[in-house]
Amino acid sequence: MTSQWQKFREYFYFDNELGIQVDVSRSGFPDTYLDDMEIRLQDMYCQIQALEQGAVANPDEQRMVGHYWLSDPELAPQPEIGAAIKDTLRRILYFAQDVHAGTICGQKGRPFRNVIIVGIGGSSLGPRFVSEALGNKGDPCSLYFIDNTDPDGMDRIFAELDAKADATLTIVISKSGGTVETRNGMEEVRHFYVSRGLDFSRHAVSITQPGSRLDQIRIKEDWLDAFPVWEWVGGRTSVLSAVGLLPLALQGIDICGLLDGAKKCNSLTRNTDTKSNPAALTALAWYVLTGGKGGQQMVILPYKDRLELFPKYLQQLIMESLGKEKDLDGNIVHQGITVLGNKGTSDQHSYIQQLLDGPSNFFVTFIEVLKDRDGDSILIAEESTSGDYLQAFLLGTRNALSNKGRKSITLTVRDLSPVTIGVLIALYERTVSMYAQLVHVNAYHQPAVEMAKKGAQEMIQLKNLALRVLRACKTGGLTVEEIALEIEADGSVVDREMLYKILKHLEANRGNRIISQKSGSEFEALYQVASDQQ
Repeated sequence: MTSQWQKFREYFYFDNELGIQVDVSRSGFPDTYLDDMEIRLQDMYCQIQALEQGAVANPDEQRMVGHYWLSDPELAPQPEIGAAIKDTLRRILYFAQDVHAGTICGQKGRPFRNVIIVGIGGSSLGPRFVSEALGNKGDPCSLYFIDNTDPDGMDRIFAELDAKADATLTIVISKSGGTVETRNGMEEVRHFYVSRGLDFSRHAVSITQPGSRLDQIRIKEDWLDAFPVWEWVGGRTSVLSAVGLLPLALQGIDICGLLDGAKKCNSLTRNTDTKSNPAALTALAWYVLTGGKGGQQMVILPYKDRLELFPKYLQQLIMESLGKEKDLDGNIVHQGITVLGNKGTSDQHSYIQQLLDGPSNFFVTFIEVLKDRDGDSILIAEESTSGDYLQAFLLGTRNALSNKGRKSITLTVRDLSPVTIGVLIALYERTVSMYAQLVHVNAYHQPAVEMAKKGAQEMIQLKNLALRVLRACKTGGLTVEEIALEIEADGSVVDREMLYKILKHLEANRGNRIISQKSGSEFEALYQVASDQQ
């Protein structure tokens, strides 16, 4: 029987130049697994190569998927694409330089030292992860993310920036230019500036597709500048486009280092010798751990505070890419890997108990960073530093899981730098592409997301119909059922439960002027528009 040490040596991947190691020896590879999968792996490599060469990867939208070109424009299938990537990077660097120098400044002449990023999903998760991973005290600009249409969340940011509004730049990011949550955030930020006597357009930059609705607004209002995001860049793989590079450059992060790390990692992951390809090894581990059928949970445990947002970033990248009802042939497969995570050693005091003793419906990915800190560490106890203990908890937890028969993957990096973070981004982007090919799903469309957006719009329409009924009511109020019947008189079909939820929300926010009077049960309450005397 093969020992763990033998498995470790056989499947261990390392690259000394980039300081990255991938250990899949505890993922349960059968002894003949690589040989058994070789034909499928070579087909996968061909499919990935075609993807990079510009094949249509998203038939729903008839578009290419080219995030690989962002770090290596020379690989773009058309010279104008490569030229656009280079030109955008050059403009980003010059724009950030001018902001830092005060050449581009706020309406009242104060240099920009704060940046609000208005975006959602990939327009926030990637930049926010990198910002937290590489940011330091003394960065030339501080970033604030509005990534939800939550008024209270926005108010917290506005309160912090209250006295700094004229020194605050806003970047509005929406690839389509019509994302509702981003539109809402933009209008809230506009009000923030206007209420302080400032012109929003003098503080605003857009990142969107040329010609989009957002781009048209930007042109009409004459914003400070605009940067493109191209139709071949998906939101969850957009962090190395202007979406991530502009805010990160403004923060003061070395974006050229990020791109260099991604470029070098992409070069490594083109290797068709599987044992020499860290992404292929990781994708194979996912495949054996899920049986190629998904349905498992992937627990991401980064043992580094700076990587606390890495699981959230991977959650979108993996779940939106792989969570699919149908495969490429139209068969119902319900593929997907559920991603969750918490930083070590916090996990020791939260859910390691269940991972060890609960159901075995998961596998763990440990993220290890070898360098503890800049400078030397003091000895705490047992001739060990706090960093020694951090690694000890990681290794101890990994062994404890193995002893319980629970599987894991370990990804190790030498340190956290722009190059290393670029490597991590590219490694997981490639792994997702490869796993998707192995399970025969399209990683680059997301039809269910559009369903949810349509459902939200239907709720807004129902709210407006309810308000119309209540404003026309001349009696002492209407019950949920009576409001529903009034709406249905025009031929609509009303979901009573949704209507009830909407009415309770309207009542909780005084600006709507909706009040209720209890009469018997909760569902017999009478709703009406408050009079001026109420």
